[in-house]
Amino acid sequence: MRIARFSYQDTIRYGIVDEGELVVLNGDPLFAGFDTTGERVPLGDVALLAPVIPRSKIVCVGRNYRDHAAELGNDVPTAPLLFFKPNTSVIGPGDAIVLPPQSERVDFEGELAAVIGRVAKNVSADDALDYVFGYTIGNDVTARDLQKTDGQWARAKGFDTFCPLGPAIETEFDPTSDALLTTRRNGEVAQQAPISDMIFPLADVIAYASAAFTLLPGDVILTGTPAGVGPFVSGDVVEVEIAGLGILRNTARDAVAG
Repeated sequence: MRIARFSYQDTIRYGIVDEGELVVLNGDPLFAGFDTTGERVPLGDVALLAPVIPRSKIVCVGRNYRDHAAELGNDVPTAPLLFFKPNTSVIGPGDAIVLPPQSERVDFEGELAAVIGRVAKNVSADDALDYVFGYTIGNDVTARDLQKTDGQWARAKGFDTFCPLGPAIETEFDPTSDALLTTRRNGEVAQQAPISDMIFPLADVIAYASAAFTLLPGDVILTGTPAGVGPFVSGDVVEVEIAGLGILRNTARDAVAG
């Protein structure tokens, strides 16, 4: 099942994607359950939004692909390297990534994203995927120069618009598969690798994170990025595609003065 969050006739709603239409839902699939309303809306008539706005947190895994760690001159972690992005960084498909004036280099980082579906604390790796509601695509946008100079990553990873998510949540996706992740800048391939290249699989990440802090419904986990990250500038179009999940497309623009 593929669930989208969308705006239609000045109202934000959820729907199940059915070919070229949305089966409109009554309720919130993540937090309150849902029923179908019987209404169907053409996909072309709606504006897709970020499929989830976490009420709590976005948990990210750094250096989770060996080739990406190597391209930045970093050692491979011996355990998942976790950090957070604020929920105010989330935007949806088609929204603009705003390039902050504080940074001279902003990079794309295409990633598989998992959406937690129920409270998870001290869960085992064997059971971890049972706590996932579904999967979508993320872009861990990073002010690379600030990441280097700040000595920690909160500001560099946390600017508003630095966490595009979408286009929808797929509940039947297999995160252990060899699904291909591809990132394109202005149509040219920059990143391409199977998600199976992760050093720490998603189940291990959930187990590791939940041993430290409680994961809540709607929390998002970004699972790391492969080699090929690079800068983009105002006007560039960044697309992240994962086989089985669709394409997340965003255009960059400079911040508006004042």
